[in-house]
Parts: sequence; C-alpha cells; structure tokens
Amino acid sequence: MSRAIDILGLFLDGKGPRSVPEITAELGLPRSSAYELVQTLVAKRCLRPVDENVHRYQLGLHLFELGSSYIEGIDLAEQGGEVAREVVARCDETVHVAMLDGADVVYVVKADSSQAVRMVSAVGRRLPAHCTAVGKVLLAGLRDEEVARRYEQVTQWVRMTPGTIAGLDELLRELDVIRERGLAFDEFESNVDVRCVAAPVRDASGAVVAGLSISVPGQRSDQIDGELARLAAEAGRALSARLGHRDPGDVRTAAGGSNSW
Repeated sequence: MSRAIDILGLFLDGKGPRSVPEITAELGLPRSSAYELVQTLVAKRCLRPVDENVHRYQLGLHLFELGSSYIEGIDLAEQGGEVAREVVARCDETVHVAMLDGADVVYVVKADSSQAVRMVSAVGRRLPAHCTAVGKVLLAGLRDEEVARRYEQVTQWVRMTPGTIAGLDELLRELDVIRERGLAFDEFESNVDVRCVAAPVRDASGAVVAGLSISVPGQRSDQIDGELARLAAEAGRALSARLGHRDPGDVRTAAGGSNSW
C-alpha cells in the first residue's frame, strides 16, 4: 500500500506522465514490483495510460472523484472558525468569514476580540456586499458583467455610512484596485467607528468562495495598513489551503508572510 501511495505522490510535482522505468528510477523499486503496482493502480482508475507505445501514465479519474468528495465534505464554517480563532489569538482583533449571496454577504464565522468593539455583524446576518471589505473582496472574484448583473436586482443602493461606495461605477473602479492589490479595505464604510481589511478565500479550482476579514476600531485603524493586512493575506491563504487550493501566488500582496496554519 505504501509503495502504491509513493507512486501516486510522484505525479504531484507537475512534471507530467511517467513510464515504469522512470518510476523505478525515482523510487528505487524493482522494475517487476513497479510494473505490478502500476497495473493495479490502472485497474483501480488511479492511473491511466496516455501513450500506448511508450507506456506512460498519469493520474486517473478516480483520484479526481475522491478529491471532489473530500472537498465537498469540508465544512467552511468549521475550517474558517479554526483559522479565525488562530488569527484572533495572534492579533486580538475581531475576525469574520463570509460568503456572497447575490449582492449581499452572509457571515458564517465571527471570532471576537477580547477588546470590546461594537460591530454590526453577526453569524447569519446579511449586509450589502459593497459596504464591507469582505463583500468587496468577494465581488472582486467575479467578472464586472456578473457584478453588474447582480446589482440589477438591487432596488435601492444602500449607504450605511457617508463613506459607503455611492454607485456601481465607483464600485467597479474599486474592484479593479482590489484585484490588483489582492486585498480589500473597508474605510469606515459599514460602521463609522470600524475599519477592516479582507483577503479572498479560494477553493481547489481557484474560485473565490469566501472572504476573511479583520476589523479594528477607529483608534487602532492605522494597524490595518501594515501587520494586520499581512495577517489577513496569510490567513486567507491558510483557509484556502484547507479548502484544497494549492497556489498561494493567486493572492498577490506586498504583505507576504508564511503559512503557519
């Protein structure tokens, strides 16, 4: 069993199909053993031949099916809650994870700071996406045409504070900035006393499926631009990895930081 798993592991390096002699050389297996294991993996649809002449193999459909079942079984609230609590432990600020529903965000995780901060959010609550950092980072994961389509259904443009984005054109301009920067900011747009930074959360396909944000009161708002922005980006990558995303380069930010989750 362990040798079969070792063979499958070779294909995770992205170098493409391999022949039995190549597998033998890389793992130091007897050629007869490698051949038998490969044939068993082919029979179980874990490998499939790609060239009948030179007998090269690549990962099979059954592994995709297993991976898809694994991803479907991941609970965003559970995984997001674990990451959010880790973030709170490091910065003692309030952390949210939210998903997009139409032109609204729905909060699925809230991890509170020990410092009292008056927030308009709560698990299960909906807010207009354009009013929040986490909502804007989710909208930035869509094409402009899709954003416009969603806002066609909005009968009244909500402004929660004087700083809230005033219309679709302004929103689309900001989304361009967010896509380039990799992070979204709420500049007192949903609460006149709170500033936020949010990072995208991606699934195995690379699609933005959630957002993770850190919120701070006005008196500490200058911290958003430095360490907390870096921490949000790092946490977004960590939660993305838990959802099966493998490429941290998809979240572009000067923040950097290593994944400790």
